Amino acid sequence: MIHPTIRVPVSGLRGHLGRTVTICGWVRTLRLQGRMQFAVIRDHTGMVQVTHRRGGPGDPLEAVLESLTAESAVRVTGTVTGNPIVKLGGLEVVPESIEVLGRAETPLPIDERTGPEQRLDWRFLDVRLRPEARLAYAVQTTLEQGMREYAYAAGCVEMHTPKLMGTASESGAEVFRLGYFGRSAYLAQSPQFYKQMAIAAGIDRVFEIGPVFRAEPSFTSRHATEFTGVDVELGWIGGVAEVMAFEEGMLAHALAKVAAAHAGAIEEHFGVEVTVPETPFPRVTMAEAREVLRRGGWDPAGAKADLDPEGERGIAAHVRAETGHEFVFVTDYPASVRPFYHMRPEGRPDLTFSFDLLWKGLEITTGAQREHRYDVLVRQAAEKGMGTEPLRDYLNCFRYGCPPHGGLGMGLGRVLMVLLGLDSIREATFLFRGPNRLSP
Repeated sequence: MIHPTIRVPVSGLRGHLGRTVTICGWVRTLRLQGRMQFAVIRDHTGMVQVTHRRGGPGDPLEAVLESLTAESAVRVTGTVTGNPIVKLGGLEVVPESIEVLGRAETPLPIDERTGPEQRLDWRFLDVRLRPEARLAYAVQTTLEQGMREYAYAAGCVEMHTPKLMGTASESGAEVFRLGYFGRSAYLAQSPQFYKQMAIAAGIDRVFEIGPVFRAEPSFTSRHATEFTGVDVELGWIGGVAEVMAFEEGMLAHALAKVAAAHAGAIEEHFGVEVTVPETPFPRVTMAEAREVLRRGGWDPAGAKADLDPEGERGIAAHVRAETGHEFVFVTDYPASVRPFYHMRPEGRPDLTFSFDLLWKGLEITTGAQREHRYDVLVRQAAEKGMGTEPLRDYLNCFRYGCPPHGGLGMGLGRVLMVLLGLDSIREATFLFRGPNRLSP
């Protein structure tokens, strides 16, 4: 017999019929009738009904149940009993003791009618009250696990790079500046330079899953000022196609793992079918994408060098119609819209060996082969109007023999957003940070 102080998750109660167990959770609902008292208790695995027959004056359980409020945290010890008329799995717990561990104030500050911004103000309650919100982070955990498995199997070393920098990273735009012992520091908008430094350090393949900061005053459903990035860098590559092959393999592996663990729950709570993509993913050059889109009326003046959200959705829809595939790599971006460190084809200084990966019309990744030749890097930085002094530590990596390499940066929140069919990255982030939100 299980000792009554051992906690059993609600999802495991069927294996303890007739036994005395302890459950811990929150009070979901209360029905306090004349002869009977019912409380539905919810933990992270499910819900169960606690059923008590009133004992009259002096009944301690009756008094405790009368005092309960919705969302109070309780510990209940009792007997697991089968009851076919109970809708929650035909089980109930007949209590021997009920302990109030944390009483919830009433009324609650949010309910099912509360708007999204106010729900973000009370995010801990929002997640607790909605099983689909909790499911999102179980899916995220499995997704990350799959990505790590693939990266480890492919020979990658996991790195943890600094988020405080002495100079503004990359172009210097969209970075947060902060005080640092009497001088300025900046929050890293990417681990890009440090990944490349690891390649120069002789670590053949590296990846990192960590925070990224972007001082971008954007209020769209796909942007955040702090998010989790999945970054990969591969040394000794023969071309950018190796980077794309790595990413499609990693995503296919991770999504297969998500499908195996959560497909049913995702369909139940989000109405989305998890599809494990076939590899290789379709590839379309930027020039081809522009041509297809302009035939449909996009950018008739021919002024756009990059894809806007409308263009991303349009080319993704075209590829889906042509191939049935949800993913598409858009490749060969113009040098004018790419960083100075993206490698350019010989004889085509106007192009780069770079790509974006779109999933269902949303950009989730940017990647490229990097320029590893010191003199070329210096020249391309000058073309972008960048001085070499702020880039000194970065450029030093290429002065003493750096191999060809390339990599990618993927937004974890965007992947989760598309995977679950969410309307906003706010729903795919536990505590969202944006231009107008620094709390809770």
